[in-house]
Formats: sequence, structure tokens, C-alpha cells
Amino acid sequence: MAKTFNVTANCDPKRHYMVDISERLMKMKEMVDCGDYFTVNRARQYGKTTTLIALASYLREGYHVISLDFQLMSEADFDTEFSFVCAFAREILLAEEEKDDIPGNIVIQLRQYADGANGNVGLAPLFALLSDWCGQSAKPLVLLIDEVDQAANYQVFLDFLSMLRGYYIRRARKPTFQSVILAGVQDIRNIKKKLRSESEHQSNSPWNIAVVFSLDMSFSAREISGMLQEYEDDYATGMDVDSIAQLIYEYTSGYPVLVSSICKYIDEDISKTDSFSNKKAAWSAEGVVAAVSRIYDESNMLFESLQDKLDTYPYLKEMLYSMLMDGKPVIYNRYDPAIQTALMYGFIRIENKAVVVANRIFETQLYDTFLASPEMRKSEFFLCGDREKYQFVRNGKLDMKLILERFVVAFHDLYGDQPQKFIEDDGRRYFLLYLRPIINGTGNYYIESRTRNQERTDVIVDYLGGQYICELKIWRGNSYHERGEQQLMDYLDHYHLKKGYMLSFNFNKKKQIGVREIMLGDKVLVEAVV
Repeated sequence: MAKTFNVTANCDPKRHYMVDISERLMKMKEMVDCGDYFTVNRARQYGKTTTLIALASYLREGYHVISLDFQLMSEADFDTEFSFVCAFAREILLAEEEKDDIPGNIVIQLRQYADGANGNVGLAPLFALLSDWCGQSAKPLVLLIDEVDQAANYQVFLDFLSMLRGYYIRRARKPTFQSVILAGVQDIRNIKKKLRSESEHQSNSPWNIAVVFSLDMSFSAREISGMLQEYEDDYATGMDVDSIAQLIYEYTSGYPVLVSSICKYIDEDISKTDSFSNKKAAWSAEGVVAAVSRIYDESNMLFESLQDKLDTYPYLKEMLYSMLMDGKPVIYNRYDPAIQTALMYGFIRIENKAVVVANRIFETQLYDTFLASPEMRKSEFFLCGDREKYQFVRNGKLDMKLILERFVVAFHDLYGDQPQKFIEDDGRRYFLLYLRPIINGTGNYYIESRTRNQERTDVIVDYLGGQYICELKIWRGNSYHERGEQQLMDYLDHYHLKKGYMLSFNFNKKKQIGVREIMLGDKVLVEAVV
């Protein structure tokens, strides 16, 4: 059976093209060897389940691994200690395919607990049994539990964590697990629990024995390249494996499901369209851009989750809006609830103590969300761009110069000689509002994060195989303007382009509005002034 790229559930190396995570597994084994208890808390579709399954297999030579999934347990299983013990024993027996590895007396007791035959048994007898098992086992026991979020709001689970903690502290006198690994979105060290009222919550640290798990689970460009090379060995498309891997990384920052989604779209969809016709043509920069467009066009869990969290946490939406639309920097503060929430769900990452959106795809989706709000869609700039959008594609290419020319006209039609109504934050917003309906559904746009601030922004547009860089800036005098030109030239070199675009918001009375082309070395700069 031919391998495929997988974007649902766990990956199987026999059926799916996968990134080599052996180095990650080796580092996790080192933590297990040290006797660490830890949590693997990452965003949805970040490869946690695949990693745990691979880790269980990786550890089996030296350890007896008990691998459970709380997703298989029902709400009723967490009602009481008795129901939890029955369900927990049942799941252990179901997970243990080779019962011969379990001492016979332990199997008998687990079956009695699973059947409820021992009466109203609680956590204390269960842990005493698990301790006996640890003492009798030929190999140290490791407990892996996936989807612990299912249990996060139940008192019995907090009591379970407390018992684990107690046995860990007394491990010199009472045999216990070599290591316990819990996986989920939430960090169990800072879990919330339900009390008598649904509206009452209390913060707890029932598992403060857990060490910090800091391994990067995103895919590097090198790891993506290794996966693509396996594919290339099968299909011989002739793709430039390293450059395609780098481009996929630049869009995704290694977010696992986004990496796999791009590859899956290229392999199964893009390569069969009229625009590409075969795998060789599809595994190209143009094919990657087309695949990214498909991600935006089709409903997916990540974007649905993002929208849900924006609606649920207004402070999160406010932070992201201010950062993206207004260009205001957000300094990392571990106690800021907006930052905590965004990190937990994988929407942001921290670079040089500053908050940045996790990847280019998320960033563009956020811009689309903010720009497509009912209020924004009523903007004159959005309506103007929507009315004029059909004139900007010529011979299959986006006419960015004409876009700037028409934007200059639109800006002065709407503002005239009233610059006092304009504030610096508006420039970026107005241009993006004008641009969005023009490229919507056919191209992508994103902001170069290294230049996103209140004075300068580089907008990169991918459209029908072409790439366009347009710098937006507030006029700060000739010397500042010249530095901006040089920086734009440097970016054109980086993207291997010969033409760049600049939109300057200049409110000097002697300014000369309009669009002009100037030569800077071997580059052409199309500059628009409003």
C-alpha cells in the first residue's frame, strides 16, 4: 500500500510519510531514565498522540509501558473514586495486550477492580496495587496518559494526581512508577477544577513534582526535508527537496498538521489540477502557494478553534488585534492571561522576549478575520477595492503598480486635504482593507514579522505564482526614507526579486503625491506617495 501524508489522528510510519522524531524520542527517554514526571502540553494537532505512541514503542526494551487514553473514558467514569478505579483498571487491562508481562496476582486484582467485584474500592487500594506491581515487575513501569484534558475538571482526577505525587515523594520506601507522562493541551501543573458551582473555579498545583518539558515539537526545515526525501525516493518528481522544505517551514514554522496539510494537498490535489497536471510541476514554490490557498479556503479544526477562542477570550482578541493591525509590540509576560491563553492553544510563540504569531498561516488567517469583520467590510477602502478588483490582473500577473495608483486615488478621494483625521495605525489597515478583496480566493498575503511595527511594514503578496513585496511606511524625512529603500532592496535580494513597491504616507504640505518608478542599482522601485 502506497504511503500518504496524514492530517488526522496519529501517524503510522508504515502507512504515512513522517518526520523522523527519533532524536526527540531519545531526549524524552533520557528524562524517563532520570525518573522525571512531566507533561507534554501542546496545542491541538501538534503530534502529541503520535509522539506518545512512538515513545511507548521506543521505551519497551527497557521499560514496561502502560499507555492509556482518557478520551476512551466517559464522564461517568470520573463521578466517584469507585467509578474511576473501575474504569482505570479496565483501561489498563484493555491496553495490556500481553497479560503474561503482568504478575498473575496483579491481573486478578485488576479484573476484580474493573468488574467492581471488590465493593466500593477507592484510590488508596488502587495505588497500593500499582505499587505492588512496580515492586514485582521485571522492568521499571512507565505510565503514559494521553488526553488528560478529559479529566481536568474532575475532583477525582486531582486526587489521582495527588496520590501520584505522594508515591513519588516516598518512592524510596514505596515502589512506584519510574516515570509518569501526561499529555494534553492544558498544563496540568496549573489545572483548574470544578467546585460546587459551574461558575466557581480554583487554581491548583496538584502535580508540582512535574519537571518542565521544553522539547520543541515543531518540525525543523531539516526534518521536513527528510520526510520529503522519502517521498521523492518513491516518486522521483525532481523537486528541490531542501528549498521546498524551507518554503513549507517559512509558511508553517513547523506546526506539524500544517506541514502535513501542505504536503497532502500538493500530492493528492494540486498535482491533479489543470494548472500543474503532474507531481513534478506541483512540487514547486507555486504548488506550495496553491496548497496554502487550499488551507485557507477549506474548513479546518485549527481555524475553527482560533475563531472560537477569539470569541471566548476578548482579551486574547484585543492583544492579537493590537499587535497585528496597529503594529504595537507585545513584550512577553508569563502572567498575562492573554499570552498564557495564546501560548496554550499554539497561536503565538516567543522570540527575543517578544510575542509573535505562531506562523505565517495563522497570521494571515487572523488578518482575514479582523479585516472581514462586519465593521471592516463597510469600510470605504474595502468597498473600493472590491469594486475595482477585476482590473488588476493582466496576462496572469498581479499589477501591483496599478493597485498602488488606484489606492492613491481612493485615499485622496476619501481624505482629501484632511490629514488630521489620519493616524499612523490607519495606513496599514486601509491598504490591507483595499488589498484583501483584490487577492481574496486567488492569492495569499502576509506581513514580514521582522519589519512589522508602527513605522514600517512589509506586505508580501503571493499571487498566481508571482511574489510582490510592498513596504508601507510613515514619512520621517529623507534619511529615514533612504534607509527604508535600502532595507527594501535587501529584502528583494532575499526573495530573489528585481522589483519592489513602497507606499509612503506623507503629510508634508510640499509633498508630491502619485506613483513613480526609480532605479536603485539593478532593482526597480515603484514608489507611491499619499
